[in-house]
Amino acid sequence: MADRNPFAEQAPLAPGDRVWLVAPSGPAPEGTVEPAIAALEQWGLNVQVGENLRKVDARASYLAGSDDERRRDLVEAWCDPEAAAVIALRGGYGAMRLLDEIDFGRMADSALRPDGRPKLLTGSSDITALHQAWAHHVGVPTLFCPMVGNAVFGDSERVRADIKRWLFSSWSDEQIRLGKSAQTLTAGEFTGITYGGNLSLLAAGVGAPEFQPGAPDQPGILFLEDVDEDVYRLDNLLLQLKRIGWLERAGAVVLGSWESCGEDADRRALLREYFGEAGVPVVWEVELGHHPHAGSIPLGVRAKLSAPEDGTMPTVTIEPSEE
Repeated sequence: MADRNPFAEQAPLAPGDRVWLVAPSGPAPEGTVEPAIAALEQWGLNVQVGENLRKVDARASYLAGSDDERRRDLVEAWCDPEAAAVIALRGGYGAMRLLDEIDFGRMADSALRPDGRPKLLTGSSDITALHQAWAHHVGVPTLFCPMVGNAVFGDSERVRADIKRWLFSSWSDEQIRLGKSAQTLTAGEFTGITYGGNLSLLAAGVGAPEFQPGAPDQPGILFLEDVDEDVYRLDNLLLQLKRIGWLERAGAVVLGSWESCGEDADRRALLREYFGEAGVPVVWEVELGHHPHAGSIPLGVRAKLSAPEDGTMPTVTIEPSEE
């Protein structure tokens, strides 16, 4: 898209808009669907539910129905001409299994609402696979954010307020909430397109068309996070991305949370090894991903990262529309 911030003038959603709640990955834990629907309805949204949202696959209990069922829900939701957004209930595993059989030509043709704004895809963790596919095939921004079926959404008012901000406010000059723990690892400034997500998913997609190094057109701001991985596993995943050119394509890096990823000192030493001498601005200890108060990140839009060397708080600010 020529305009890399189509939400600069008008918010993605407004009360009364129709949104779809789907489960492209893992099944809904008991007792999570109704609270998720209620929360979205409290925001004034008209919530539609995917036909297979509550299913569990007969063969693989870690999937919310078969690949065909999950894919059908996702495609039908996105291609609904009245839809304004498709909201992933939760992550887990399984989104990448859907990609090969999706007609992305149809998805791209269905990407815009009648007023010209794109529809919005939201989710995080395993939904990284869909964010990459939307960036590569559909060409519209997406929102990497905690999911409404996860405990963090119900437990943290900060999480809910931040998601609501990105859904119901325009994105021009809005700052991504990095959290009070955010620090500069390498000072500098950079402006580019935001991309990235869950490290394990990005590494798992290596070689697929949706997972080419860097942002679609130019070096961008790379966001990375993960959960439940030993430090040696993080080393292996980062090495994989380094060897295919992902890391060297980044013009700046934002390192999020690494919940249950080994000892803090070991993990920090590893991240410093990969990013401390990268020659680009790097911000770390950011509240994103699986952090209990994780912020939301617009992907596929132009942003400016500022990482001061004087100890003041780093910032990432969404830029207005390009002329």
